Amino acid sequence: MRAKYDVVILGAGHNGLVAASYLGRAGLSVLLLEKSDYIGGATTSQKVFPDYDARLSRYSYLVSLFPEKIIRELGLKLELRRRDTGSFTPYIKSGHYGGLLISNVDDKVSRKSMADLTGSEAEFNRMKEFYNLARVFAERAWDSMLEPLVSKEEMEQRFDADHVSREAWRSLVEEPLGQSLERYLQDDLVRGLVFTDAKIGVFTHPHDPSLLQNRCFLYHLIGNKTGEWKVPVGGMGAVARELEQTARKAGAEFLTNVNLLDLALPDRRIEFETEGKRQTVDAKFLLVNFGRNVLAKYSGDKYQPEATDEGSVFKINMLLRRLPKLKTTNIAPEQAWSGTFHSDEGYEQMKGSYDHASKGRLPEKTPCEVYCHTLTDDTILSPELRANGFHTITLFGLDAPYSLFEKNNAAMRKKAEEKFLTSMNQWLNEPLESCLAIARDGSPCLESKSPVDIEESLGMYHGNIFQDAPAWPFATRPEQAGTWGVETEWENVFLCGSSAHRGGAVSGIPGHNAARKVLEILKQTPDAQHRTSNVELSETI
Repeated sequence: MRAKYDVVILGAGHNGLVAASYLGRAGLSVLLLEKSDYIGGATTSQKVFPDYDARLSRYSYLVSLFPEKIIRELGLKLELRRRDTGSFTPYIKSGHYGGLLISNVDDKVSRKSMADLTGSEAEFNRMKEFYNLARVFAERAWDSMLEPLVSKEEMEQRFDADHVSREAWRSLVEEPLGQSLERYLQDDLVRGLVFTDAKIGVFTHPHDPSLLQNRCFLYHLIGNKTGEWKVPVGGMGAVARELEQTARKAGAEFLTNVNLLDLALPDRRIEFETEGKRQTVDAKFLLVNFGRNVLAKYSGDKYQPEATDEGSVFKINMLLRRLPKLKTTNIAPEQAWSGTFHSDEGYEQMKGSYDHASKGRLPEKTPCEVYCHTLTDDTILSPELRANGFHTITLFGLDAPYSLFEKNNAAMRKKAEEKFLTSMNQWLNEPLESCLAIARDGSPCLESKSPVDIEESLGMYHGNIFQDAPAWPFATRPEQAGTWGVETEWENVFLCGSSAHRGGAVSGIPGHNAARKVLEILKQTPDAQHRTSNVELSETI
């Protein structure tokens, strides 16, 4: 190890790997320090159930926000597959079980399914019109995610072109999302289906004056200007492995099992322990790939989160011996499970579940959604498991804020797990539990994670999968305009993870932007002390 590096990156999650790849290619010496014994952070794939050769994406599962521009520039060899089914939402109508099936590949299927639910195609047309607002927003805002922040006023000017653009800005930025949803859509189930993208991971409601729901919704709908969520072949671990290989080829060095002892932030001096040895390195640039809550422990500053920063997600990973059969008979199980399977996510239902959770109790009806990775990509299973019909599914529970779990996490986790499984079982001919693979010790192959567990495992503040509340894709304060959204109060210390402005989700965006900030400084001071003799600043980013 050297005593001094051009760049030291704290945390080898996917954003740290993106930054390391860009900076290593620019000729800088880069060291990544990782506390865990594996690389990838929240994007890792792990053998969650040791008795079975199945590598699950433990914390994250689909890809939408990862820019194609980063994939091209870094030459990443990733295969992202489209899901034929976008979503499946079961319901009971006139005493019969049915299901709203939204296809990613055939509008006719979606139109017919919507007509079966509502009696006509009118609601489908209204839904398409509403989603078009998100597409318009994405077309005008997406490219800015990899550029310095523009002011809110400048961003708004991009929406002055026509009526649809102005309507997109009004509906998604200026007014609570609930107002525009209620203006465009009439059916409760359809409203709920659309609104779920405004709630995943955060604790909010349709008319939240903070507009947290609007920001979360945009995060789910603007990725690569389409908002489509795709399946990474090989699981999220394949994304992390490809990024790790790219960073290593660029010359980045890695240390795992690192116990960070001290950070002298003004001097960018890092003291740590690994393999029983105490070491110290200095950095010209320090990139922080963990949250401000963790950084505050080393800086001595008091962390002051906003109320909107609280996490609200309950995650269950499962390995199944077979797919459960549905009560509805007009949709094949493979179709239903391959998309996002929604349960108890009606619009009014979720208003009620939010009210219950905000009063400190688990909702009577727990909204959740389930997704089966292996119906689109079965490479995460061994050939033997594939041949025997095994599948993995992941459940994301909503309206499960950190505050519900902080006093007695173990007991509340068990109670929440039972409620979410009950929610799913109401639509099945056989309970999920009866389809689970069984470990050698007789335990079911099921793993639950509450917001408390997520914070303990990954350091994410109160289990918020975005680290902080999702931010607008523009500057909200005058001093932010023109910055990269990664700056801190310390010279040459930058955020390169989800806690940066425009961080959150599996995007690589803050990693890219932190690298751009470093290279921008080096370009502006070619003869200063920050400049190294072997730097060849990349002109491609």
